[in-house]
Amino acid sequence: MAHIEKTMKSEKIYEGKIVNLRIDTVELPDKKYSKREIVEHPGAVAIIAVNEKNELIMVKQYRKAVEDELYEIPAGKIEIGEDPKSCAIRELKEETGYTPENIDYILEFFTSPGFSNEKLYLFMATGLNEGEATPDIDEYIDVVKLKIEDLLTMIEEGKILDSKTIIAILLAKKFACEKE
Repeated sequence: MAHIEKTMKSEKIYEGKIVNLRIDTVELPDKKYSKREIVEHPGAVAIIAVNEKNELIMVKQYRKAVEDELYEIPAGKIEIGEDPKSCAIRELKEETGYTPENIDYILEFFTSPGFSNEKLYLFMATGLNEGEATPDIDEYIDVVKLKIEDLLTMIEEGKILDSKTIIAILLAKKFACEKE
């Protein structure tokens, strides 16, 4: 049985550069009403970038929302009218300087469907050519190359806490095992 929530009213209360916030009044399956706070996001990409030494190209940057520096895979917001694959190539180049010879779609998922409609498209980039990074004016990024085994240990030790990055590392390990 589907438990659908019917939207009775929707009010946008904030429009920002990255996200919008709306409040929906919904009718629940039992005919009662509730409010849902929804973060609207245009979608994003993330890239598992693997070099010739089988290292993942990672970024380390400060994230204000969690007040900490995080290790992450390169990622970024899809611009209006941009397709995810083009965005992945652009974001990888901007954040790390690398340009891939091959970029393959892996999967897509919702990042936090309890309160946001953000969908993330995950790609694998190989045949990397090194270049100069051109991060956004407000981005301060360190590029780090790490072996999958070291990244798995970092996950176990609580040194990698970003969900898209954990998913990516586990998939990278799966793909590495399939090659063997």
